[in-house]
Amino acid sequence: MRREKDTMGLVDVEDSVYWGAQTQRSINNFKIGNITMPMAVIKALAIVKKAAAFANAELGVLPVEKKDLIAQVCDEILADKLSENFPLLVWQTGSGTQTNMNVNEVIANRAEMLKKGSISTEDKFISANDDVNKSQSTNDVFPTAMRIALCKVVEEETLPKLEALKASFEKKSIEFKEIIKIGRTHLMDATPLRLGDEFSAYATQLAFGIKALQRSLEHVKVIPIGGTAVGTGLNTPKGYDQLTTKYINQLTGMNFVAADNKFEAMASHDAIVECSSAFKQVAISLTKIANDIRLLSSGPRCGIGEINLPQNEPGSSIMPGKVNPTQCEAMTMVCAQILGNDATISFAAMQGHLQLNVFMPVIAYNSLQSAELMAAVCNSFKINCVDGITANKKNIEDHLKNSLMLATALNTHIGYYNAAKISQYAYKNDLTLKQAALALQLVSEEDFDKWVNPEDMV
Repeated sequence: MRREKDTMGLVDVEDSVYWGAQTQRSINNFKIGNITMPMAVIKALAIVKKAAAFANAELGVLPVEKKDLIAQVCDEILADKLSENFPLLVWQTGSGTQTNMNVNEVIANRAEMLKKGSISTEDKFISANDDVNKSQSTNDVFPTAMRIALCKVVEEETLPKLEALKASFEKKSIEFKEIIKIGRTHLMDATPLRLGDEFSAYATQLAFGIKALQRSLEHVKVIPIGGTAVGTGLNTPKGYDQLTTKYINQLTGMNFVAADNKFEAMASHDAIVECSSAFKQVAISLTKIANDIRLLSSGPRCGIGEINLPQNEPGSSIMPGKVNPTQCEAMTMVCAQILGNDATISFAAMQGHLQLNVFMPVIAYNSLQSAELMAAVCNSFKINCVDGITANKKNIEDHLKNSLMLATALNTHIGYYNAAKISQYAYKNDLTLKQAALALQLVSEEDFDKWVNPEDMV
């Protein structure tokens, strides 16, 4: 063990770890659940610390040697070499101060090890507060890291997987464009459409959702770095916020913008609410799509059965040969979680009391979970379901021929009420539409064949 010190006194810390007193206090005081702070947030904090060190050195308030050591350790964090040193739970202080200090302490002590070969308990070369956290407060650093983490996951994982799923639906819409089938409204027979039309709707739903998600990132990319405690920028050198943002953009390859009004960006998280709302929109679309697909594939003999899904695994421990639409079920469960996350984020974002929102860890956790789950489930749904969907042409044709709603094509020739008579007579007497039309002597056989043509109805 070694003894680490903070403003409240001495704390015993295992000698094998790099964290310090404040991290250890959090470990001791917040034994709540087992969900640790996402590594995406830790890595985003490392990006901020490295960018801040570069800016502070350039502005003459941090020695170059310290800047280099801080940057070296940040690179180790980004390379997953120090991951075991970030044990803190999501359920901690609402500002994220303990996680910010966890990162500060790990960077300082690891830098001490690199500089001296051991972790000093006194006369440290690099201070967690005065050097690693220079020109910063948790209140501007943590929300900045939240936004960096979320943007990276959305741009690198969520959006590409959504685009790939959309492309898969577009491919199916082309593959199925010549297949005419019966439509359904209110879950009841309706007029015909093409199977490709049905799949094109799914692609377009996702296209609108992707646009909503992309638009939301414009707001998320406005970061409060440089606001320090309450948004005034106290204890920062002139130009620090713009310079740090420039370095963040160099490190991420993204286009973050230093907030003009840092008070708004620290006291509220409306940007993440907007992003979560886009996740919710996409989740609602995906639920509709997955439910449609499992309805259309229902059966295989006693349901709609117009499409065939890939048979990935047995579906029952008691019914031999049963195969279930499991990818649709996984998709809709994930979407339920995303809607729940949105509700949590919405409530948490309301808690921006005066100059700071103190529900940041739960906002970060839920928004990142939504982004990561959506990426993963879209990838699974594409590969294990959509790509392998085929049309059951026999069932499609049988349903089409049996539909009474083809009578709609007669409206303009014999009127709505006469067409309804034919449809109702056919239903009551278990006849085809053509048989009913001829029995009621409302349409000739020649005219029926000419007017009731599904290809002309789509």
